[in-house]
Amino acid sequence: MDIKYMKRALDLAKKGMGYTNPNPMVGAVIVKDDKIIGEGYHQLYGSHHAEVNAFKNATEDVAGATMYVTLEPCSHYGKTPPCANAIVEKRIKKVVIGLKDPNPLVAGKGIEILRNNDIEVVTGVLEEEGRKLNEIFLKYITTKLPFCILKTAMTLDGKIATHTGDSKWITNELSRAYVHHLRHRVSGIMAGIGTLLADDPMLNTRLIDCEGKDPHRIIVDSKTRLPLEARILNMESTARTIVATTEEADKEKIKQLNNKGVEIIITPLNNGRVDLNYLMKELGQRKIDSILLEGGGSLNYSALEAGIVDKMLAFIAPKIIGGNEAKTPVEGKGLAYMKDAILLQDIEVQHFNNDIMIEGYLRREW
Repeated sequence: MDIKYMKRALDLAKKGMGYTNPNPMVGAVIVKDDKIIGEGYHQLYGSHHAEVNAFKNATEDVAGATMYVTLEPCSHYGKTPPCANAIVEKRIKKVVIGLKDPNPLVAGKGIEILRNNDIEVVTGVLEEEGRKLNEIFLKYITTKLPFCILKTAMTLDGKIATHTGDSKWITNELSRAYVHHLRHRVSGIMAGIGTLLADDPMLNTRLIDCEGKDPHRIIVDSKTRLPLEARILNMESTARTIVATTEEADKEKIKQLNNKGVEIIITPLNNGRVDLNYLMKELGQRKIDSILLEGGGSLNYSALEAGIVDKMLAFIAPKIIGGNEAKTPVEGKGLAYMKDAILLQDIEVQHFNNDIMIEGYLRREW
């Protein structure tokens, strides 16, 4: 029964995807006499937490009931009062928790409050599912660095464009729709200046079933070559545009970009390029908890070399284009020996009609 109701709580939590950053996605279910009497989820950053919404939606008195919650109830005053205190006040008898909260402000304190008030607490129910659901939050809250997802789409022979630069479209509509859901989920989307000059993308979210949220646009541009007429500088969006550059940037161009509302981050030089580790720290300080990296082969290699990538999604379409000069997903200097190859772990494979997506982690430390 615990698994059954925790699955429901996880399904509720997913409804907050894209709206709660940098807070976690949380779902809560209240059960009494083997019947759900209340449900709720964290809907929006700064709004009521899942537990409070479940209480608000309860159809009868919750005293003596069991609450299932995907993440340990908070114990501190933030934008909302502590949920652990609310659970005590409502006289809940038992709380089943999926995942303990690693937030230093909570970190077991919520569980301690409950137990000190004679509430039975069970932890670790569907913990791995809860951990994957909130992998962005778990990294950001413990490191203050964005969770970085490298996404690429390639043909069966490993090309991301033809030798002429044509890349529309490698994957099918179903695959591309999934990517827009990813854009909706993350706080930022990152691309290199080469991609901007070649494709002039909007880097926004275009969903069919709902409006979606645009991620903040982050352009890695060491010498500020971004054209002032680029579409990302001349579109309506609530998302910010950030240009990461270096001390070699054109000072007059920086002023022009500022006049267009662009935020500028100047990083130290790293082999003549933007220092990506410095950039991640800066973005984390600006509450950008996650990045979808949609770069070309050069930026992808730099990101892997810098060690900023946590997860990789590789879409593979059953197409062959060939060509020695056709671009590949990861370029740069490359590794000299096969024994040094970057390995992915915890591999999962999904199908989008004829396309295949391989998902894997470079590390899972949180």
